[in-house]
Amino acid sequence: MKLYEYEAKQEFAKHKIPVPNSYIASTPEQAKQAASRLHAPFVVKAQVLVGGRGKAGGIQTAVTTQQVEDVAGKLLSMQIRGLPVRQVLVEEKVSIQRELYLAVTVDRSNREYVVLSSAAGGVNVETTAEEMPTAITKTPINAKTGLRQHHAVDIARQLGYSGNQLLDLANVILRLYNTVIDNDAELAEVNPLAQTVEGKFVALDARLTLDDNALFRHPERARKEPQTLSPQEETALKHNLAYVKLDGEIGVIGNGAGLVMATLDLLKLSGGKPANFLDLGGGASVEQINAAVKLVLSDSQVKAVLVNVLGGITRCDEVAKGILQARSASGSGKPLIVRLIGTNQQEGQRILQNAGIQVFDSMEEAANQAVKAAKTGES
Repeated sequence: MKLYEYEAKQEFAKHKIPVPNSYIASTPEQAKQAASRLHAPFVVKAQVLVGGRGKAGGIQTAVTTQQVEDVAGKLLSMQIRGLPVRQVLVEEKVSIQRELYLAVTVDRSNREYVVLSSAAGGVNVETTAEEMPTAITKTPINAKTGLRQHHAVDIARQLGYSGNQLLDLANVILRLYNTVIDNDAELAEVNPLAQTVEGKFVALDARLTLDDNALFRHPERARKEPQTLSPQEETALKHNLAYVKLDGEIGVIGNGAGLVMATLDLLKLSGGKPANFLDLGGGASVEQINAAVKLVLSDSQVKAVLVNVLGGITRCDEVAKGILQARSASGSGKPLIVRLIGTNQQEGQRILQNAGIQVFDSMEEAANQAVKAAKTGES
């Protein structure tokens, strides 16, 4: 369960992690009233459960309370990655000297938490991590002993701090870890963690994702309304599809989480960028396959679609029929590349080939063709 930024900051504040003074608002008038209780200048931030708000124009500054009202009106009328903005956070702007990145998350392969830290925080931290992996430091946390003071001090020292600042930062790291433990969280992230011109540390942004399996221990998190879903997520939920939006240009559909993850990795190795993760699950019907393909084709970022199905209880001929129905209903001319093997394989391949869709036995060949198709627009 993802928390909104203002909810995460409330939890941070409970654990004595410094955050800017702020108020939540649902209307432009409420935003103006909130600003009147704060010190200028201000930052007005759209509250949506997706990343990339800043690049999408969802975070804006203002100097006067009237500007706050105007900015809030614009934000509350927009959508960010398909999600409507229903609330904004109005907070005091902080004078930043340096931006850090700090997170505590689950390392599932080692069955323990890990602290991620970097001296290069900010909106481009993902690019930094991709281009300079060594800029992100990973500190494993022993599941039995937990994070101790000396661990936090070592992390702060690696980030270049000493003296009182080292101790202050170490305390923030410890409190972030305690926030994770107390909330049964899968992720607590601060990006950026600002070092102010006064030398203090303030969490300018906050992400907190709780483990759904532990929500029974946190009844206070029960929402009066369901979390806002994008149209694609609503469609996926309706048809019992596992769907996650990504930032690339190649749509990915497969049956089984492991197969889909392997397909994403293969696309990356082939020079492509996946636009989504979509798992059909086992025994998908023609209707589910139809819905899945239409969902992916509806994404304006998608330039080509790769369907990778290993038919067991899922029949290849059913997959083929669902693909053709979706292509016909959507009217999309985007290239479709299919890797199809397993139950009723020959019949499924025949149906698709007769319709002019390329079918491969090899995952590598299919991935390479999908990358080529995304670049040229031809399958």
